[in-house]
Amino acid sequence: MTAPSTRETGQAVPIYITMVAGLLFLALAFFAVGQAGATRNGAQSAADAAALAAAQESRDLFRAGLLTHLLDPDYLDDIFNGNPMGTANGCAAAARFANENKADVDGCGWAGGGRWGFTVHVITQEPMGDSILPGTENERAKAHATAIVESRCKFDAAPAETTPTPADEDVPGDAEPVSPGGLVCGGVNWQIDPERLDLLPDMADLFSVRLAQG
Repeated sequence: MTAPSTRETGQAVPIYITMVAGLLFLALAFFAVGQAGATRNGAQSAADAAALAAAQESRDLFRAGLLTHLLDPDYLDDIFNGNPMGTANGCAAAARFANENKADVDGCGWAGGGRWGFTVHVITQEPMGDSILPGTENERAKAHATAIVESRCKFDAAPAETTPTPADEDVPGDAEPVSPGGLVCGGVNWQIDPERLDLLPDMADLFSVRLAQG
């Protein structure tokens, strides 16, 4: 009565070995896929952070130029009611933030499409690691992201002066500067005071930064 049982056991051993080998292969495959996925996710996170940093840097650097033209109503109308275009400086910040996320900038430039922003390409500093696909263990993940700057405010121009100046009235050559109007930001009206331009709100209150499609 023992012979059939022995034969069945002998026949089952190869099946068990095949099943175990298959499970081990699947486990290795899932591990490799998970590791590659984690590397790609890290690359995308680095790209997002780098693009946002570039746009924020550009927004903050734009403050000096905005202050210079803060009494020019045409300029303010173009910036806040039209299509704002700030400084193109920001890629240095992108490189710093990419490095903090274990990636290197592989390209950084203006977002294009009439937008104020940056598109940043990154490549991970560490390779994918061991993989079931030969020759891919030394490959590094790549990703890109675009971040843009958008105005939070609208420019409300001051009413045009309608009172005529008498022909015989002397007009001083160094007239006092007048307010061009105000900025309406989320229901809050900031009236531009020519004597206190330093009271300009923070750039983060004037302009938002967000990720966008490349």
